[in-house]
Amino acid sequence: MFNLVRMNDMAFNRLISTVLLGFSTLLWSCGNTDHTIKMKGSDTEVNLAVNLAEAYNKTDPTFSMAISGGGSGLGITSLLNGQADIANSSRPLTEEEQALFKKKNMLLKTVVFAEDATAFVVHSDNPITEIDVKTLSKIMSGQVENWKSVSGQDVPINIYGRQSSSGTYSFIRKKLKIAYSQKAKEMTGNAQILEAIKIDKSGIGYVGAGYISKKIQDNKGIKVLKIKNDTDSNAVSPLDPTAIKNRLYFFQRPLYQFIPEKSWAKVLSFIQFETKGEGTKIIENSGYYLIQ
Repeated sequence: MFNLVRMNDMAFNRLISTVLLGFSTLLWSCGNTDHTIKMKGSDTEVNLAVNLAEAYNKTDPTFSMAISGGGSGLGITSLLNGQADIANSSRPLTEEEQALFKKKNMLLKTVVFAEDATAFVVHSDNPITEIDVKTLSKIMSGQVENWKSVSGQDVPINIYGRQSSSGTYSFIRKKLKIAYSQKAKEMTGNAQILEAIKIDKSGIGYVGAGYISKKIQDNKGIKVLKIKNDTDSNAVSPLDPTAIKNRLYFFQRPLYQFIPEKSWAKVLSFIQFETKGEGTKIIENSGYYLIQ
């Protein structure tokens, strides 16, 4: 018997603010603390991790698993502090982080278990359906602050992004080669960004493709933009499996799990489940992609 508690970012933050601000936590327990796995990190991966662990628990109910979001940087820091067995990360380790692990003589194993296509979203009333990378860079950096030159609407652009501990924050910044606009609003999670866009007709934000529902009615209020690498290329959707397979989408990226060597034996059966077993179907059904 196991119980799973799911909370969206906004509801969770209200509940946990007096204890641990900024986390989205999902927890279930099977009562066997010898088989406890602690997984922390990427908000992009947290819902997928829960889906995988829920299914894995049915095959091996002896494990107790605690899963937290909060950002890739937080998960990696948790590994350094001995507070996690798995760090979910939507980016590779930085040189500074590698040096810290080396200083502590901590050996890590790296698992690339899925691929994400970061989606840019606007309100469904925004007339644009696609955008090129150059224009997107100008918007996210604050060089373009009004929609008029992009969509014809004379309204200011409101940017919704992630906090600096987020791997997605770093990924988008590096891909666009920008410094973010100081007016950009930093949100604690993907779900919070989507909720903001749904009520802000001037908004634009980015989320993991896995947070975009396959059910059209669940995406009411938002529009996923197709991305053009340049003004002459074809626009590509992050929801197009063929385009992702052919590596045509500008913002696709691998998803990582970093595991301390001391935790490897304990987590190995779960890693095999998600990379070789039933977990591969769950990855695809959750809106993510298998590594090609």
